Amino acid sequence: MTQAMTQIRSLLIGTALTAFAATAAVAQTAQPAAGIGAQGQVQTQGADAAPPAPMAPVAQGMQQAPAAPAAQGVQPVAPPSAGLTAPDSTDPLVQKRDADAKANAEYRASKKASKTEMRTQQKAAKAQYKEQVHGAKLNKKADKQTANNEMKMNMEGQAGAQADGADVKH
Repeated sequence: MTQAMTQIRSLLIGTALTAFAATAAVAQTAQPAAGIGAQGQVQTQGADAAPPAPMAPVAQGMQQAPAAPAAQGVQPVAPPSAGLTAPDSTDPLVQKRDADAKANAEYRASKKASKTEMRTQQKAAKAQYKEQVHGAKLNKKADKQTANNEMKMNMEGQAGAQADGADVKH
């Protein structure tokens, strides 16, 4: 049983080292080309140049790259864009994850657009409803005023007829 545990431990350590090496290889391939080339130029300047400070190779190359080519009369190379993206993976799970993320983003954008459109339609409907209610209130008020005027006219006509001495039938 102890031998089996030792084998499992060595397998786990080997797997971890392999993963670490693969990660380092990917990180090295993602380094900008200008940084690597500039690092070589910095080191081949000559013996009279001061030795560079101990830094990470990428940072050292990136830090001194613009000064070295300009001193030699060479145009500096523009650094690569910061929006580096990983190449498309062949792993189906990664492809599914990426497709799901893209679909979710499209869905959220569509939902947001639909929600905005719905709010616009609701505001328009509410404004139309308020206009109709306002119109109905004005019509009701006008109808009431007309009815009151007619009633007053009838009452004045009956009062005038009674004043003349005519019999008014109810």
